[in-house]
Amino acid sequence: MAMGTGGSKPLKLSIDLSHTAHTGARTGIQRVCRSLQAELASREPALQTLTYDPFQRTWRSLEPWEEHALSDAGTSTKRKPFWPQAARWRGRIRRLLAKPAPAFAHDSGLIVPELFSPDVARALPALLARLQGPRVAIFHDAIPLKLPALSPPTTTARFPSYLQSLLQFDGIAADSEESRQSLLDYWRWAGWADHPPVVAMPLGIDPPPPVEAPAASPRYRILSVGSLEGRKNHPALLAACETLWSQDLRFELHLIGLVQSQTGRAAFDQLQRLQAAGRPLFYHGAVDDTFLNNAYATCTFTVYPSLMEGFGLPVLESLARGKPCVCLGRGALGESTRDGGCLALPDVTAPTLADAIRELLTTSATLQRLQAEARARRFRTWKNYADDLLGWMATLPHRSR
Repeated sequence: MAMGTGGSKPLKLSIDLSHTAHTGARTGIQRVCRSLQAELASREPALQTLTYDPFQRTWRSLEPWEEHALSDAGTSTKRKPFWPQAARWRGRIRRLLAKPAPAFAHDSGLIVPELFSPDVARALPALLARLQGPRVAIFHDAIPLKLPALSPPTTTARFPSYLQSLLQFDGIAADSEESRQSLLDYWRWAGWADHPPVVAMPLGIDPPPPVEAPAASPRYRILSVGSLEGRKNHPALLAACETLWSQDLRFELHLIGLVQSQTGRAAFDQLQRLQAAGRPLFYHGAVDDTFLNNAYATCTFTVYPSLMEGFGLPVLESLARGKPCVCLGRGALGESTRDGGCLALPDVTAPTLADAIRELLTTSATLQRLQAEARARRFRTWKNYADDLLGWMATLPHRSR
């Protein structure tokens, strides 16, 4: 996995997982971080996984308890990073006693795949200055600026400073052409002409594991995977399904994902009202991989009602299992739908979603055609992604530090 730069000696690689190593949440970004770290570590066991320790106020390599948390993601309902009291006091004592943090090599490149916190942003310049190899960040989306009313206010408020922090890197790998263009447009608007190169590099997905053939269900089963938050547009999906249930169409709707406390409460309240009315609606919250894989295996098709994405992992994960997906056909999601398997929509309003779902519930020819298209597709793996990322990193010139 070592990279050569301009004929110099091979360089090691580090990855910053300051947030992911301290949360059991399985949001899209956390899943990307864990999958990428696992792929890189499989190539080189000496991969350095770093964190910023806010209590010791320094960068360091992960300690055993953090490595365990990284590889053993649970079904936490909290997105915020968790630090045990013992780790907090250990960091404070080390800082007061001026004890060195666990060492890491500085002759390495760096990948930052997270939307980093303000604390990490303030500490990044010192880390970037110490590392000798190419330094790249993964950019997921600009949704907090494009849909501020549907994003957490704290994220929207700090997002411009995050985009400015990205200027420090040698290169930016965007999840999609949509995300790439959004970042360049913002930098252009802000007057930041001296910026690193940005490439569109679609993410990989984990290959679906084999599952036992599900038992036949008396009803169609629709699955929607994604956090309950403003931009995911669950109220429109729920309204669409209520319209169809009131027309006596028989199907179940299963939802998987955390509730975002600031923007997802309306959708959760609507969900509870429909459940109280006796509708066949099931909310499973945060789930582990086994439950998620079984949910995909037993569904008829999936619906991803999101208004905007930087990539949209659940769409490709559905297609990789041969399950058609109903979703928006524009932006980054349009990039994922263009090779088939999706009922790609011009908008994701409740009436449009209802018409699309009705089509798949009542027209077997459409459902079977999309199933065949999904099964015929080939998908990028994390190996493909890592190959592209590392190859590109090796070509990057060092920007002024």
